[in-house]
Amino acid sequence: MTYVTKLRLESGEREELDAVVTGLKQTVERKGGECKGPHASPSASVQVPLYDRVDASEPFGMWEQPVYERRLEIYGNERIVSALTDGTFPDSIHVEIEIDQHRPAGHRR
Repeated sequence: MTYVTKLRLESGEREELDAVVTGLKQTVERKGGECKGPHASPSASVQVPLYDRVDASEPFGMWEQPVYERRLEIYGNERIVSALTDGTFPDSIHVEIEIDQHRPAGHRR
């Protein structure tokens, strides 16, 4: 049975994100799976107002953090899915995983 695993990774640390994505891609290829991506989205930016006092009503500036996103689509068997989902990711990376099972045409339960 083939599994399609879609990964969406976000981080404010581009170098760390790219290192994790490269490692994932190498793991998939080493285990005999197929990997499409990484696909990069344009970086987004998160802005948070800065206050000089707790009771201040007006911010004195904005703190800005870029957020980078990479998407991977992985085709493989259960072994590959388990190798990807059992791994630990750095705290600076947000990961969303979507797994779909695909049965061959004509397959009955």
